[in-house]
Amino acid sequence: MLKNFSAAVLAGSVLAVCLGFERQGSSTVADETPAKNYATYCAGCHGEKMDMFVDRNWKFGNKKEDIAKSITHGHADEGMPAFGGTLSEAEINGLADYILEGIKNVGQYTSREKPVGDVFKTENMTIKLEQVSGPGLDVPWGIAFLPGGDLLVTDRGGKLFRVGKDKSMTEISGVPEVWSRGQGGLMDVITDPRFASNNTIYLSYSKPKTEGGTTMGTTAIMRAVLKGNALSNQKDIFVAEPYQRTQLHYGSRMQFGRDGYLYFSVGERGNEKANPQEIKNNALGKIHRIKSDGTIPADNPFVKTTGALSSIYSYGHRNPQGLTIHPTTGKIWETEHGPRGGDELNIVSPGKNYGWPVISYGINYNGKPITNLTAKAGMEQPVHYWIPSIGPSGLAFVQGNKYKGWTGNVLAGSLRFEFLQRLVLTGNKVTKQEILFKNIGRVRDVRMGPDGFIYMAVESPGRVFRLVPQP
Repeated sequence: MLKNFSAAVLAGSVLAVCLGFERQGSSTVADETPAKNYATYCAGCHGEKMDMFVDRNWKFGNKKEDIAKSITHGHADEGMPAFGGTLSEAEINGLADYILEGIKNVGQYTSREKPVGDVFKTENMTIKLEQVSGPGLDVPWGIAFLPGGDLLVTDRGGKLFRVGKDKSMTEISGVPEVWSRGQGGLMDVITDPRFASNNTIYLSYSKPKTEGGTTMGTTAIMRAVLKGNALSNQKDIFVAEPYQRTQLHYGSRMQFGRDGYLYFSVGERGNEKANPQEIKNNALGKIHRIKSDGTIPADNPFVKTTGALSSIYSYGHRNPQGLTIHPTTGKIWETEHGPRGGDELNIVSPGKNYGWPVISYGINYNGKPITNLTAKAGMEQPVHYWIPSIGPSGLAFVQGNKYKGWTGNVLAGSLRFEFLQRLVLTGNKVTKQEILFKNIGRVRDVRMGPDGFIYMAVESPGRVFRLVPQP
């Protein structure tokens, strides 16, 4: 209903557009019920389920009389229009009561009650979180599976561990130097599709460079051979240009596609004005596609575009931290962080523009609009978007038959609200959501293991869990 809502409703004191209709003084006829009035006048800014109230401070009070006053007179400097000429006093009071009742919904995000024990009831089954890692992890960023049942786990601070079936933690030597500042460090890890014969792995990391006494960083992809507990033959097969002084939005998720090519994400590094929409000599805010040796597939979408960076597969991304392959279609699915609101779940198609920062369902961190558009010709719409932002990181489709009623669902980790979210799909549409393991910790990665179990990495203290359904 609100998909094409224009964020211009947030933009200033004279607001001509509100949820697709022109407001002309008191001539607009108000709907009869508080629910309809909320959907018509409020949902565009505050969410259909009032979710956006999570991201808004109650600057002008949260009692009924405060809310009624705000509805009546507005707050032009904050982008809040006045509805005193549109709604009657009775309708405004009814709307205030409706909002007060509805904001109880945001408790699913704001509750900080920690879980007790390691067994959780979900809608479909009971699941035990079985910890498979030992002590020593801080921010486990990526998980990869080795033949024989061992795991490779990256720690963002710059260490790579082999985790044994007995929870033993053995540090792997030969990892690259990382710029471990802000959101940077040692990030994702995956194995080559032919690992059994070539022992090759891939690491994404924040690569530092110092010029004129200033340190900058970028997203790099390293290929290396794992022999025992050491890396050898290390080689950077991709280094994103340009380097940036910022310490955020590296992207860094990797996946091998069914075509045998390596797909990976690079964030826009917090520089939305120049990077995501530029395909010439700019790797930031993109999904890239390369061969396992770093060379470029001949059918990449911009290979024949003069001046374009030939590794680019799609562009207009903000900070993609979830990447996975649909088990049936082979399509690339991706999650990326929006600002305040507007996290996205996308199906990534070659050559497509995903809009950032021209279109967005989010607002800036200071509460001001980034853009007044949520849709534009030539730019892709997300399959799903989150309001409020959950900070999605890690993405996986549930496969196999171990998880009753979950097969084909999408699992997305939440950094901000510290849960795993289950998304039920009908075709390519999200039709249901369930919050799992609330407040377990910042969920950084989620993967389907070759043993048919789901694995989940949680931050600070760093732990890796296996999700085991209970009888």
